[in-house]
Amino acid sequence: MAQFAQFALTRAILALITLLTVSLIVFTLMELVPGTCAERYLAFKNTQGSQITIADIEAEEKRLGLDKPFPVRWGNWVYNVFVHGEFGDSCILRLNINQLLADKFWISLGICMAALILSYAIAVPIGIVTASSTSAVANNSLRFVSYLGLALPNFLLALIIMLISTVLFGDSLTGLFSKEYRDAAWSWAKFGDFISRAWLPVFILGWSATAFALQTVRALMLDEIGKLYVTAASARGVSGSKLLWRYPAKHSLGPVINSLGFDLNRIFNELPIVALILTLTEAGALLFESLARSNDQQLAGAIIFLLTASIVALNFVTDILLALIDPRVRRGIIGS
Repeated sequence: MAQFAQFALTRAILALITLLTVSLIVFTLMELVPGTCAERYLAFKNTQGSQITIADIEAEEKRLGLDKPFPVRWGNWVYNVFVHGEFGDSCILRLNINQLLADKFWISLGICMAALILSYAIAVPIGIVTASSTSAVANNSLRFVSYLGLALPNFLLALIIMLISTVLFGDSLTGLFSKEYRDAAWSWAKFGDFISRAWLPVFILGWSATAFALQTVRALMLDEIGKLYVTAASARGVSGSKLLWRYPAKHSLGPVINSLGFDLNRIFNELPIVALILTLTEAGALLFESLARSNDQQLAGAIIFLLTASIVALNFVTDILLALIDPRVRRGIIGS
């Protein structure tokens, strides 16, 4: 128990160091964007017909604390994020980022996590069973589905489903809420409306993730099935599903669990394009807007940091889970 606690503490410290490093990288990239936040905001106001002066820029920079040295600005940003959970105001929209992302980020994370769970719920059992199958039909069908999932881009799948739905049902299935619930407060009725429409982005994002996971699980299983310990277990009389799940499947799941953070990141990377096509009002669409259109680096940096924090947290959970499944992982980290 003491060894496990030491392992968990070690991983928590490493996760914190990772977050601090990421915060430095994100803040540095925000600072490297040409022009300060005050200059970009006042330039944006100028395009709206306002007249700006050097004095206006200097006053705005002082209000935002941009006249302080870089280490001080980064320290203040890190302190506000880690201690108070505050990301400040959006550079262009001039809205509190926490309020702006309150629902949108959690909706985005929920969609990505649902797509991740869906992909593994399909890929793990099917990949394990088909790896031990000698049926040519099953193996060829799996290869076809996997290759189709990897070859067909998510945005193209979204367009195909939208076209079919529009032709057959007269509804393009865009948006996460119906018109009557779009600006309404959260309720069970709004949640039900959200679930009835959120299945589409979950399915689309889970499409390629399932194909990739199927290939991974099947390859790992095929590698494990041919090893000597499986042959020895079979010689001792262990056979069928007991042999399959107790030995090769158990050892194959380690790398699969360890890749959950990577897969979540890959799914979120595909979310902005899918959100643009389906006109989703969530963090993926907001990230695309802040990076490609408004150049709002403060808002983009907050979204990227929150996504990174989610991936780091997921990796921490998977490390703990791996330590529970395989003591060799725990011994390898703590050196005992």
